[in-house]
Amino acid sequence: MDILNYDRNAVFAYAKEWAFKRNPKYYDFSRLGGDCTNFASQCIYAGAGVMNYTPTFGWFYKSANDRTPSWTGVEYLYNFLVNNEGAGPFAEEAPLSKLEVGDIVQLGRATGDFYHSPVVVRIANGQIYVAAHSYDAFNKPLSSYRFEKARGIHILGVRQ
Repeated sequence: MDILNYDRNAVFAYAKEWAFKRNPKYYDFSRLGGDCTNFASQCIYAGAGVMNYTPTFGWFYKSANDRTPSWTGVEYLYNFLVNNEGAGPFAEEAPLSKLEVGDIVQLGRATGDFYHSPVVVRIANGQIYVAAHSYDAFNKPLSSYRFEKARGIHILGVRQ
């Protein structure tokens, strides 16, 4: 299986284009628990260009009713990315200090329940800046969020 580069510039460009509006190709889940992981998946797809069409445990979006849990669910996205050995993007959990543009930060409670998936769009002077949906943001300092735990998801590449 060929390993492709993850296009971090494409992730940035997509996040900038769609942070404050909705791409009509995708359903807006804002009223159904939030759109943050849907937006994160769209950004990742912009940089990866490959979906994984494995039913249930893959990572794809065809429509609001034909998608995997990993496309829109915080924990499911994490599990897919860090365990994926098939087609599509693959990643590792990483300290926030190791993240790059195009990676994902997941915010959670002290209990380990993660609930938000902003996309890294800039790193400057040791600060991480993110884009997100639900509470739409672009270039927002991660430090301005209130959270008890954070985990980084560093995308290593894409399998075709």
